[in-house]
Amino acid sequence: MKTRISIVACIVAAACVCAWTLSAAAADQGDKEVKSIYEFTKDDIKGKPVKLEKYKGKVLLIVNVASKCGFTPQYKDLEALYEKYKDKGLVVMGFPANNFGGQEPGTNAEILEFCTSTFDVSFPMFSKVSVKGDDIDSLFAYLTKDENPDFTGEIKWNFEKFLIGKDGELLHRFRSKSAPMDEAVVKAVEEALKS
Repeated sequence: MKTRISIVACIVAAACVCAWTLSAAAADQGDKEVKSIYEFTKDDIKGKPVKLEKYKGKVLLIVNVASKCGFTPQYKDLEALYEKYKDKGLVVMGFPANNFGGQEPGTNAEILEFCTSTFDVSFPMFSKVSVKGDDIDSLFAYLTKDENPDFTGEIKWNFEKFLIGKDGELLHRFRSKSAPMDEAVVKAVEEALKS
């Protein structure tokens, strides 16, 4: 009798673990149940979990970055934009990704060292993620499907930019060629900060 109870208990426990694993996997893949960017928790570049809800009421510029790209000098403009508007509520967020041309091969520690020593980056940097493909990070799966006035769909290259309003809504997307200090980007940031 005890053996039968133990077997049943093991089966129930296994079923619970399986259900939890499937639920976690679905959430990690940008599950369609996600209603807001604030539902995500992402590791910073040092591995510490950061709940994005801490940025409620801020304007966010989320960028997939890389250290060995023709657009890498945009780090300088990203930092300049952050410095200019951070006291008004802008947060630039860098997410390193190695999806394009192997242009972000380093570890999180190497990426952090490069960003700080080469470009004096002080805006929040997050752990390396995948921004496209079967292993796309859940945040980027959500962002690339989120409606906005510009375009949806997968990221084409490093340094694409997602401008998020104070309410967590995706306001604009900019392709890599739109530098952070371009007039269109700055204007969109300023309008988001005013609203």
